[in-house]
Amino acid sequence: MATQMFADEELERLRGFPEIGRDELARFFTLTPADVAFVDPGRGRDPADRLGLAVALCTLPWLGFVPDKVLSAPPVAVARLAEQLGVDLAGLRSYGRRAKTRTEHLRLVAKYLGWRLPTKLELKELDEFLLARAMEHDSPTLLFRLGCEYLISARVIRPGPVTVVERVAHARAEAQRETFDRLAHEFTEARCAALELGCCTPPERTSSARRFYRPTYSPRQHLRPFA
Repeated sequence: MATQMFADEELERLRGFPEIGRDELARFFTLTPADVAFVDPGRGRDPADRLGLAVALCTLPWLGFVPDKVLSAPPVAVARLAEQLGVDLAGLRSYGRRAKTRTEHLRLVAKYLGWRLPTKLELKELDEFLLARAMEHDSPTLLFRLGCEYLISARVIRPGPVTVVERVAHARAEAQRETFDRLAHEFTEARCAALELGCCTPPERTSSARRFYRPTYSPRQHLRPFA
């Protein structure tokens, strides 16, 4: 399975808030006057909802998505927002008890910031981006990070980590096939025979490396899965 590239604990971590550094705190959790007006329209929104909405507003550009467990946001970030809004940070405990509230707030935040949910078109473009990167790198962790950075740059809300991991796995498989297609013509029968001769000819009896010789490698073995 594609998700086997990441342990269950790692997938769970990718669904939540990471630790935040000082630079990220200042960059992403500083509200502009327009942000404050968006969060606090003056009526109809209690302090808990204002604080929760502000967390979503600042988290989306930071992570590219908003974790379901808003209450687990970094305390230092919540405190910074509460101070800017003039509300009690403890109020966040009563935020988002209804999933509908969090969903509606994410929709409002996405509209305000100019972000959008991923459609088939955005996911197709992500696949093309990942394939291009997979031709250069084979690390699943690196490809996942690059894919997330691409979605942030495109202002597309990141889907769940399993969806991204599956697309990374697909890109790696496609990159393998593409690599084979580009190099297959190089592996003629004569070249394969020469490679096998070089790999499988046992060392001289006087060589100290003789005891390590294992005549099991054949270039053709690596071509068969793609044939």
